[in-house]
Amino acid sequence: MDHGALDLIEIGALLLGIAIVGRLAARLHISPIPFILVGGLALGEGGLIPVDHAEGFIAVGAEIGVILLLLMLGLEYSPRELVGNLRTSSSAGALDMVLNAAPGAALALLLGWGPVAAMALAGITWVSSSGVIAKMLQELGRLTNRETPTVLSILVLEDLAMAFYLPILTALLVGMDLGLATVMVVVALASVVVILYLALRHGSWFSRMLWTRDAEPFLLAVLGVTVLVAGLASEVKVSAAVGAFLVGIAIQGKTAIEAERVLTPLRDLFASVFFLYFGLSTDPGDLVPMLLPALVLAVVTMGTKIATGYRAARRAGIGEAGRWRAGFALTPRGEFSIVIAGLAVGAGLEPALGALAAAYVLITMITGPLLARVTDAEWFTTWSRRRQAARRERQRAAAS
Repeated sequence: MDHGALDLIEIGALLLGIAIVGRLAARLHISPIPFILVGGLALGEGGLIPVDHAEGFIAVGAEIGVILLLLMLGLEYSPRELVGNLRTSSSAGALDMVLNAAPGAALALLLGWGPVAAMALAGITWVSSSGVIAKMLQELGRLTNRETPTVLSILVLEDLAMAFYLPILTALLVGMDLGLATVMVVVALASVVVILYLALRHGSWFSRMLWTRDAEPFLLAVLGVTVLVAGLASEVKVSAAVGAFLVGIAIQGKTAIEAERVLTPLRDLFASVFFLYFGLSTDPGDLVPMLLPALVLAVVTMGTKIATGYRAARRAGIGEAGRWRAGFALTPRGEFSIVIAGLAVGAGLEPALGALAAAYVLITMITGPLLARVTDAEWFTTWSRRRQAARRERQRAAAS
């Protein structure tokens, strides 16, 4: 059969499969993300039916999916809201790093992998998945919840921190000298500052430049500039996701409203491709030896993420239920964790690190969306109200 025909058949079959599991998940009133991930595992490397012809489309589609998820998340907020949230959440970001990086570093040292591997595994356990969380919040209808800006602030702080972390890790992995590593970090920081400054000072002009009543050129303009900025950000060692998010922040007013309308179907399509790609690129056979340490690590660091989100939401004055929603929402790890593991394994650091990272990310990506729904249960709502009422009673008693 013609190679091009086989590409189209595989792509069509995969998209149809995503549609089927999506309808199943909708009937069960749960997120389709775990279904898509498991489906990718069954069809990918070492799976039941390997995908051989659609790999190029799926890989590029996955990158676009992350970019669109973060662009759409950025469209929900103004530049001043972003800066305000970053200021109020700086202490939460520092706590987030300490609580969630330490378990990964400790496990690597216990396994005898050395300090560079410890730094790599620390990054894997530290950073939550902006892509998964953005999709999850959208599916659960929580983008406008009071706790969502707090969650967003922590995610942005983590993504911005990657602008420093990734160049440093890369320098350690390849044995780069201190001077060149410093230059990489300075360039990454300057790039973030420039993009954020342009978003704050010239967002209105940028929005007017993109605006047109014709849907087709408008869609192409927004998508083109987002992918362009994301690519440039990635080239200077800043996350492509950060670049896309800051483009969304810069787009304001009616331009942002229309951009959200025309991009939503594309976001849903390519976000699903991203989750599928992750499952396809993971060999189930490599996961088995690392399942137990990955499970222990996942339990510990999901607990620390819940503590991070809960404390940050409490400092923001959010109620009991919202604090737990913030904590549960932060538990999935994803794209950055896989990038970090890929850098480490590609540099010949520790082959088992890749399998551990894959198992760990899969556990958190599957468990996270399920945990996020716990707060919608009637028993949890009743429990959180009683807990908040008891706290208020203790405060009144202490005041009197």
